[in-house]
Amino acid sequence: MRGGSPAMIRKLRTRKPGSLILCLSAFAAATLLTACNSSEVPETSAPEAFRVHQIYNPNADATAEIHQALVEAAQQHKRVLLDFGGNWCGDCQILDYYFHQQPNQALIAQDYVLVDVDVGQMDRNMNIAAQYGLPLKHGVPALAVLDAKGEVIFGQTDGQFSAMGRVDPALVTQFLERWKG
Repeated sequence: MRGGSPAMIRKLRTRKPGSLILCLSAFAAATLLTACNSSEVPETSAPEAFRVHQIYNPNADATAEIHQALVEAAQQHKRVLLDFGGNWCGDCQILDYYFHQQPNQALIAQDYVLVDVDVGQMDRNMNIAAQYGLPLKHGVPALAVLDAKGEVIFGQTDGQFSAMGRVDPALVTQFLERWKG
């Protein structure tokens, strides 16, 4: 039976409200400690959706990448989507995951040239974020949409995507639909 036996469910329902949370917290802590103490985690240890990806290249020349994206956008009649973030950022990882799911992946391919801009530990490319009016004090990821001439069509000012774990994936699609060329 899915979800456990009726007796087990009754037993869980009669426990003190915090006991399940305490149990789950202890289990999570033990699992985390085991993972941190192991010298090697197999590549297949987590589903693809939950692996940390190297989205942002710390060695990239963001100014040159943005310039190239503007050239491509002009040639292909697209907009440029700037994604400021860091590989350490869980919300950035979630946003990138949503970017690579349908229909978002198709929208980005058809309507945008995406540039992932590395912010390091909030100490890299901050001048570029400021140039496009993005106050990163609200966190990352932070997005800007540019036309092919480099004019800001949209710039995040309130950290709208800085809490991706609580954002409905459909909002990402709505965002891409709204700002496409």
